[in-house]
Amino acid sequence: MSYLGEEIPKLGFGLMRLPKTKDAEGQDVIDIEQTKKMVDLFLGAGFTYFDTAWGYQGSEDAIRQALVERYPRESYQLATKNAAWVRCENAEQAKEQMKVSLERTGAGYFDFYLLHNLGAHRTKVFDDFGMWDWIREQKEAGLIKHAGFSFHSTPEELDAILTEHPEMEFVQLQINYADWDDARIQSRACYEVARKHGKPVIIMEPVKGGLLAAPPDKVAALLKSAEPESSAASWGIRFAADLPGVITVLSGMSSVEQMQDNLSYMKDFHGLTEKERETLAQAQEAMKTYPLIPCTSCDYCAKVCPMEIGISGTFTASNLYTLYANMDAAKGEENWLVGGHKRKRANECIQCGACEEVCPQHISIREELEKACALFGF
Repeated sequence: MSYLGEEIPKLGFGLMRLPKTKDAEGQDVIDIEQTKKMVDLFLGAGFTYFDTAWGYQGSEDAIRQALVERYPRESYQLATKNAAWVRCENAEQAKEQMKVSLERTGAGYFDFYLLHNLGAHRTKVFDDFGMWDWIREQKEAGLIKHAGFSFHSTPEELDAILTEHPEMEFVQLQINYADWDDARIQSRACYEVARKHGKPVIIMEPVKGGLLAAPPDKVAALLKSAEPESSAASWGIRFAADLPGVITVLSGMSSVEQMQDNLSYMKDFHGLTEKERETLAQAQEAMKTYPLIPCTSCDYCAKVCPMEIGISGTFTASNLYTLYANMDAAKGEENWLVGGHKRKRANECIQCGACEEVCPQHISIREELEKACALFGF
């Protein structure tokens, strides 16, 4: 399929979770030799899109060694991203990230360049630093072929950004069958906004950071019954690749085995059958049967909490554990959504009840926070 004048197959190689090995000092480093094998398999199967970022530690250097130094520049598309909101005190520091990315990758130019992770307070940083005009200038200078952004926030904010910046050529969104109608992620609504604005979409997190490779038991049973030989991860990627207007679907592959699995069903992918769509719809319904906290992340509670507890973030992490029984993932989510957003943890709740008075979902917030304390060991 051709988008933006580029012929790009529907599977992209996400370079955020590359395989690791130990160096001479016993430290974890990217396994360059295994990465080379994965690159060779990927290109050999006819796929061409690689996605890295300034903020993916070691990734840009690794792809220089595994790809750029070994293949003609015109034989692949390389994307990277600018995270102006990370340790940048001024516009010059933010713009310097592109120079660093060019030096690390040795690519000469980027086929796709993204303003990274727009949404909430992060969007304002790109506005304040004049990054919209800057990215246009880099395109005019030939350092970028296509300019866009990745996004994690509400469909309303996405609509506002695309209305203000129609020059952006594409959007990268978190889309998978688990988050399609999720009240916090709102994959479907964000996708529909991008389509309304006529923007093609690059999909990230089709397997939800690996969680859908081991989905909830009821979902796993449904998928295995429908296709005993297919991996659970394949359903997530195929769901995303079936959507109209999608440039490519990024899979953050971490091993040769994962690469081989993805290639086995994406090499000749021509869309889902009606039976496969029915199976995925059943899987989505099965996920709704789990006893989740009905929090929509409206954060009315946060506005009245005298202790500034990260209530919605705590509930998102609790729900993650309920669905996937993955404590490491749940703790990581809680650490990011609560600690990373400078909110206080559930054990600092003073049981005042102000939050429950404003909750549109009538959640017993104090009781659920106590359960979270027990779950996460606070």
